[in-house]
Amino acid sequence: MGQLEDNEKPVFLINGFLDGGKTSFINFTISEEYFHIDENTLLLVCEDGEVAYDEKILKKEHIIKRQITDEALLSKETLDKLTKEAKAERIVIEYNGMWDPAKLRFPDDWVLYQQITVFDGTMLDMYLNNMKAMMGPMLRYTELVIINRCDNVAEEVLQGWKRQLRPMLMQGADIVMENKYGEIPLDTIAEDLPFDVSGDNVVIEPENYGIWFFDARDYPERYRGKTVEFSACVMKDRSFGPGEFVPGRMAMTCCAADMTFLGFVAHYENIRRFKDGSFVHLKAKFGTMERREYEGEGPYLEVTEIAPCEEIKDPVTF
Repeated sequence: MGQLEDNEKPVFLINGFLDGGKTSFINFTISEEYFHIDENTLLLVCEDGEVAYDEKILKKEHIIKRQITDEALLSKETLDKLTKEAKAERIVIEYNGMWDPAKLRFPDDWVLYQQITVFDGTMLDMYLNNMKAMMGPMLRYTELVIINRCDNVAEEVLQGWKRQLRPMLMQGADIVMENKYGEIPLDTIAEDLPFDVSGDNVVIEPENYGIWFFDARDYPERYRGKTVEFSACVMKDRSFGPGEFVPGRMAMTCCAADMTFLGFVAHYENIRRFKDGSFVHLKAKFGTMERREYEGEGPYLEVTEIAPCEEIKDPVTF
């Protein structure tokens, strides 16, 4: 979320599969004082679920609800017309989880202010096992994932969900899990990592690279000052400083069509000895640094040892 220009209208996109809790979440949010504005809000509802909107709250909060049942109607022209008819200064969209959010085209004065994805915890295993290809686009620009109905779910299952969702989320996105009592504090649940982080040296086996990458990205304090050891592919770029490169691996974050290179910026004075695309085994001191690649602070590896190694042909999976 960032600052808006005076002529820009913020858009809150609430995504997720049918009956996952999107309407309940929106009903709760629009009734909260912090979400109140004096101007009109346009609420676009793209599917019919079991929960209805509270018409009294909609009227009280100056919210004009419009139903869109055809994905083809989500054109810039139609959306601009609905905004002007409602004289709206803010837009909330309850999106259809079966529609591709990449096809959604905003009017010129709309700005995606926040995207939230809501899942039903009783269905999440089925989604992860059978619908991961659809979840990738849904989660790509999500800032907050809410998993509700997590009652009587074991701690290791909650952490497993978190581990599988991380690769599909952008850096800085949050995951919240809820049961009937409210939010479950995940930071109090011990994460069962497949490598030892208790000592000064952390050894990452090739099959655990993806888990380590996202854990180090999200919890860099866990590794700061330690030596990390792993095998990776050398990636160079002309924009890097002297001796800088990225050791990383190709990863399949949600499906075979969605491949990406996962790696952190590193420094080794004689990296020119190693060709771009070659595989190396390295040891490096883990630190953090402000970098444009991260759009802020992120991991920075100072390599102390490096040597050629065999190519790892299999991509990282989760």
